[in-house]
Amino acid sequence: MTIIVGQDTAKARKTLKAGGTSIAYYSIPAAEAAGLGDFSRLPVALKVVLENMLRFEDGGRTVSIDDIKAFSEWADKGGKNPREIAYRPARVLMQDFTGVPAVVDLAAMRDGIKELGGDAQKINPLNPVDLVIDHSVMIDEFGNPRAFQMNVDREYERNMERYQFLKWGQSAFNNFRVVPPGTGICHQVNLEYLAQTVWSDEDQNGEQVAYPDTLVGTDSHTTMVNGLAVLGWGVGGIEAEAAMLGQPISMLIPEVIGFELTGEMVEGTTGTDLVLRVVEMLRAKGVVGKFVEFYGEGLDKLPLADRATIANMAPEYGATCGFFPIDDETLRYLRTTGRDDDRIALVEAYAKENGFWRDANYNPVYTDTLSLDMGTVVPAISGPKRPQDHIPLDEAAKTFAEYIEGERAGIPANKKQKGRWEAEGGQPAPRAIPGDAGHHRRGFVCQTDENQNYQLHDGSIVIASITSCTNTSNPYVMIGAGLVARKARALGLNRKPWVKTSLAPGSQVVSAYLEAAGLQEDLDAIGFNLVGYGCTTCIGNSGPLEPEISKAINDCDLIATSVLSGNRNFEGRISPDVRANYLASPPLVVAYALAGDMNIDIANDPIAQDKDGNDVYLKDLWPSTQEIADLVEKTVTREAFQSKYADVFKGDDKWQAVETTGDETYDWPATSTYIQNPPYFQGMSKDAGVISDIEGAKVLAVLGDMITTDHISPAGSFPVSSPAGQYLTERQVAPREFNSYGSRRGNHEIMMRGTFANIRIKNEMLDGVEGGYTKGPDGKQTSIFDASMAYQDAGTPLVVFGGEQYGAGSSRDWAAKGTSLLGVKAVIAESFERIHRSNLVGMGVIPFEFTGGDTRKSLSLTGDEIVSITGLEGELKPLSNVPCDITYADGSTKTIELKCRIDTEVEIDYVKNGGVLHYVLRNLAKS
Repeated sequence: MTIIVGQDTAKARKTLKAGGTSIAYYSIPAAEAAGLGDFSRLPVALKVVLENMLRFEDGGRTVSIDDIKAFSEWADKGGKNPREIAYRPARVLMQDFTGVPAVVDLAAMRDGIKELGGDAQKINPLNPVDLVIDHSVMIDEFGNPRAFQMNVDREYERNMERYQFLKWGQSAFNNFRVVPPGTGICHQVNLEYLAQTVWSDEDQNGEQVAYPDTLVGTDSHTTMVNGLAVLGWGVGGIEAEAAMLGQPISMLIPEVIGFELTGEMVEGTTGTDLVLRVVEMLRAKGVVGKFVEFYGEGLDKLPLADRATIANMAPEYGATCGFFPIDDETLRYLRTTGRDDDRIALVEAYAKENGFWRDANYNPVYTDTLSLDMGTVVPAISGPKRPQDHIPLDEAAKTFAEYIEGERAGIPANKKQKGRWEAEGGQPAPRAIPGDAGHHRRGFVCQTDENQNYQLHDGSIVIASITSCTNTSNPYVMIGAGLVARKARALGLNRKPWVKTSLAPGSQVVSAYLEAAGLQEDLDAIGFNLVGYGCTTCIGNSGPLEPEISKAINDCDLIATSVLSGNRNFEGRISPDVRANYLASPPLVVAYALAGDMNIDIANDPIAQDKDGNDVYLKDLWPSTQEIADLVEKTVTREAFQSKYADVFKGDDKWQAVETTGDETYDWPATSTYIQNPPYFQGMSKDAGVISDIEGAKVLAVLGDMITTDHISPAGSFPVSSPAGQYLTERQVAPREFNSYGSRRGNHEIMMRGTFANIRIKNEMLDGVEGGYTKGPDGKQTSIFDASMAYQDAGTPLVVFGGEQYGAGSSRDWAAKGTSLLGVKAVIAESFERIHRSNLVGMGVIPFEFTGGDTRKSLSLTGDEIVSITGLEGELKPLSNVPCDITYADGSTKTIELKCRIDTEVEIDYVKNGGVLHYVLRNLAKS
């Protein structure tokens, strides 16, 4: 990393002694002494950004003294001063679902810069980039000792083209490292190994400089590392690529919400219960685009593993990040996870000298605050469609019954009734459904197979998965899950036969301490065998259900459920066979696998019978806090972390056998269905264009509230009948080899066909229809992809309308790339989530927000309208209001005002260039 010393901030450069050595750093107290402002009241999260301004101040070319002084004004104004600044993170983190298309873009940019007469070597990361392959393993095999190896073998069979491409990228680009498959989840590897809290590097004069570890990542849960006081958040691949190539991230100085934690967790509750309550509170508060910093005496009793869980789910509560300052617990975690002693000494010395240390006197200015007594947290789950829908465990069965009643009242119009309803009244037929606990339930039953001795019904749990970085990084809940399994095994309990169980740890260290505690054997005994080290179920790679179970669900249109220890439960994400998905702690995942049914009141009623026929309750299985703490202390060791991360970039024999070339540019294989040269930079001119008005646009989709990036660009499997399936079938790819949308993000042809193709998305232009459909130019129902192609052939621009929180969820840039490639020029919504708004701008698609109380509903939009947006040509300013003319099908017109959500001057340039990468490429070619 190049550190540029400005004339004024050179006064802030001081020397620090740590671990017996001296190192330079940029001192915030020294900047105060130099008259640059009073920064003593800033939250640590903002001090990290301020230090970045001090270190990169360059006389106003990108960072000026006024930018630095603006942080002092932020505190004076009560935590608000939305000045545009240029921020440079120290490094970039990627995973393979988002990393493959990012490397595809870089490879295409090398081709593009050569076409513009530039040097291909200018397309090289200037900052360190780590890509962890964690999203590709799928749970084909489960519940037996061979599951892990069989899933790994299938992973390599499916993804060899992608892995060859990533290996090419590792050799072709500087500062680019790949962590091979089977190592762990990127956020957990980052937390346990890559992150350093305080970094050090040489400046342009060869002198060592210490500075805060910061990053952006091409995954929304990059925020997890904020639990270790490392400021990081998720961005789209296009924004990350620009950061790699030296482009600063344009952002406004954020508001910082202080979240006070008091008290301590009570017996029987977990860090997962805490984070689900935090998500509920912050989503209700409204923190989109803001930093959240956690403070208060409760942090003294909150392990870093729990902090990381809370930080991980920042995208679920909508914040840019959820930050925890450096304190004694930070140092303890660094020591336990095997960081070097000199590094730990540097972290402590730097934090105390530069005002980054949290102690009893820490009391900064916040924009706003809220508080939670952790002693009030209760066991809970969240669902069935959104992470913020918090449900106390003792209300779960009742809430599920209410959900079923609501779902059955609104069956989509394109779903056949399949004999589920009474002849009159449209009510579900009451049926006694036998259950192991002696319950009788009202719902729909379906015999799975005449040879099976059980029936499925609404609420049958068909997936129970211990998965995701959120919880498998936390030894307290993982040891807790193992102890529940041990007690269940001792009583002769087992998973219900219709439940697909899986254990996918976020790193190999988890396996090490589960085995050291003897708990993996207990988990194996009830079906939670190791299936792989990766995201699996949480990203939608839950794999197929048993054929007879899938058939029963679909033949009878049952509302099957899943319970997972993940962070996302959006519609259509986990499995195409599962409509209701619940987030829960790993111990509760095990308990629900034993119960097999969401209709059971798992908090109060028996969940199973033991080998002697006695009722077993959750309290009989639940370990004490002390039991868990004792095993964590005994088995989670510094030596385990050092051993498992000793050869983290080496990989196994399979990875080492992957062959690739060392060419400067990539030789795009014409027949590949995984990797294709994207069209973004082909035939690009040397000069930027202009922003034009949008005239005579047709509507591609009218969408509701909380349309997530999973709705816009799903990551999971797709059927033969879909446009993507038809594309592959035409190229002689068998359905068994389709893999997933996520794994095929290196092929724009498939991803275009998968845009707005989630099986649960509802386009309000159609009457209750689910799936990726719209009206074509002839007014007839067709796929969104086919309609888009027809409109583009006719030269007709397109717009999309949405509701609140448009683009929530994952950072996936393909939600914006696909939107752009479908010919959409504008997305008009009530509000946008941060990352997706930025991604749209980065692809040259303009986001607009309704003003004056207008919404898609108040305007009675049907999708048959013609839309024109003017006021974009000439000197468009950030956040300008512009007129929009809507012509209805009957010929009547209405003019409304929209806010243009191009938020900064730099973003104006991005859109003029057709996107941020076009902007960067042109500048590099000119230089």
